[in-house]
Amino acid sequence: MAAKWAQKTIILPPHKRGCHLITSQVMKEIQSDLATFKCGLAHLFLQHTSASLTINENYDSDVLDDVETFLNDTVPEGRKARWKHVLEGPDDMPAHIKSSMFGCSVTVPITDGRLNLGTWQGIWLCEHRDHGSARKVVITLQGA
Repeated sequence: MAAKWAQKTIILPPHKRGCHLITSQVMKEIQSDLATFKCGLAHLFLQHTSASLTINENYDSDVLDDVETFLNDTVPEGRKARWKHVLEGPDDMPAHIKSSMFGCSVTVPITDGRLNLGTWQGIWLCEHRDHGSARKVVITLQGA
């Protein structure tokens, strides 16, 4: 099998602050390219520093809420926070820290033309700003 590559930038609409399951949006955008791969890797890279990507539970929405609660309890905001970077608002520096905690990319194996996620796994966009904007994700497929 010859090695091949495909790449696409998708734009996710603005999401409210919190964790959001985006697997179906990603699949809709890459399905035709993905179907041509027998084996490989899908790399998703978020081009922003105040949101993040992660893979986690895709069944119980309480997990999405609980992770957001954890992040907010762990990274303080408002008067109790001592951040120097406040030019873009009181939620910006905490958003940068949360983004660094989870990261801006995930990699998923490709098997027989599909993302080889576990039974209860999904791709999440974690929006860390109070009023998030549209988010760009570069998806690179490589394999055979």
